[in-house]
Parts: sequence; structure tokens; C-alpha cells
Amino acid sequence: MKSSVYLVQLDCAWENKRANFDRVTELLSETAVDAGALVVLPEMFSTGFSKDTDVTNQGAEREDDAFLRALAMDKGCFVLGGVISTGASGRCQNQAVIYSPSGDEVCRYVKIQPFNLGGEGAVHEAGSAVMTFEWGGLKVAPLICYDLRFPELAREAVLKQGAEVLIYIASWPSRRYQHWLTLLQARAIENLAYVIGVNRCGNDPELSYSGRSVVVDPHGVIIADAGAQEQVVHTLIQNQIVREWRRDFPTLADAR
Repeated sequence: MKSSVYLVQLDCAWENKRANFDRVTELLSETAVDAGALVVLPEMFSTGFSKDTDVTNQGAEREDDAFLRALAMDKGCFVLGGVISTGASGRCQNQAVIYSPSGDEVCRYVKIQPFNLGGEGAVHEAGSAVMTFEWGGLKVAPLICYDLRFPELAREAVLKQGAEVLIYIASWPSRRYQHWLTLLQARAIENLAYVIGVNRCGNDPELSYSGRSVVVDPHGVIIADAGAQEQVVHTLIQNQIVREWRRDFPTLADAR
């Protein structure tokens, strides 16, 4: 079985939700999205990596969620995107949310590792649980940006929850792009899993972003690469590749 994935590499307009909604719509209007496919947008796609929660969490009706839900229903696909929302404690959380073609919320993951070096922990409450969801006959774990530097999160998703695909949405700066690519490949190799990394491109008031949204197969080979430009990249995930590799090279069975 093969499943379609679309990486939406976006040059996020700074703190401008309407502009980003319009740009995502425009980019995907130029793409014929397969029914049941998975469309992946970057971390905090609607504002960029802003720590102004009055901007990122504005909208009493959770407008980011409403946009993602409508997009999933319009395209007849699953949509994963990064949003800021208020948790049960009342603090804001950096989340990855997934909607199905019917508009149902499939999964909502809270970033476990806020980027404290950049002050994120002061404004975003950390999550506590790795999560998975079913898509295309595969078990998928969504993770967010700085989570990539903590391999135990991916390991937990794979060993305890059976994840076959790991997805990292990010605002990963250009100055550390080589870390991004190397760590994505490492997560794929060590977990015998597909890894999807969707990063933003362009600039914000503080940083530049090199994009390089990629799909890495379970052997660590990059099979799709968006380069540095704003665009949508399509590739196929082949279910049997991850399952056959885990059968033929069963290193996960030796994990302690």
C-alpha cells in the first residue's frame, strides 16, 4: 500500500494569520491532493514562531483549528498543522493537531520540549505525553521542532505505541540546518521508521529559515526534499518498506 504525503513548506507571514491562511490555500489550490492523503504544515504555521500569545492564541473560536478543519474537509484529506492553544491549566501550549477528511479531530499533541534557549518555556506549557494516530494503515507520531533533539521521545513512540512514521513540524533556523537533516536521518535509521520533517522557510524579525522539508525512508535515505523555497512537495510512503525492514533487521527487538 502507498499513501500520499504533501509537505507544505511555507514562508510564514509574521503574526498575520489571514495572510498565512490565504497563502496555504493558494499553494494547495495549485496541487491536486489525493483523497485520504496527509497534508503537513509547519510549527505555528499561522504566525511564525512568535512568543506573543495575545497574537498567536487570538480568536475565541480557535480560528487556526477552524482553518485546518475546513481545509481537511475541502481537500478530502488528513491535515496536520502547528497551533497555539490554551491548555487545561490556562497556559498556552504549542500543539500539533490533526483533522480527518470528515473534519474530526484525530489527535492533538502538545510539544514536550519547549525551546527554552529561545524563551519558549516562559510562554508555553510543556506537554507530557507522546501520542500516535492512524493514517493510511500506518501508525504515526507527531512531534514538534526541539523535540527532535530528544531521541527518547521518538523511541517511546516506536517501542511503546508502535509508531511507523514520525513527523516533526518545525521552525528550525538556517544556522542549524545541518543538525535538522542529520537528526531527521538519525531518527529514521535508529527507529527503522519513515520520518517526515516539515520546516518553514523565509525570515522573521530575528531569524532566517532554510526550509529543507524532507521525507526520510527507514534506511535514512532522503526521498523528497523541498529545498529552500516556498512550495508544496508530494511523495509516497510505502507501508511495506517499513514493515519488511523491521522484519529483516529486527534491531528494535533488542532495545532495552
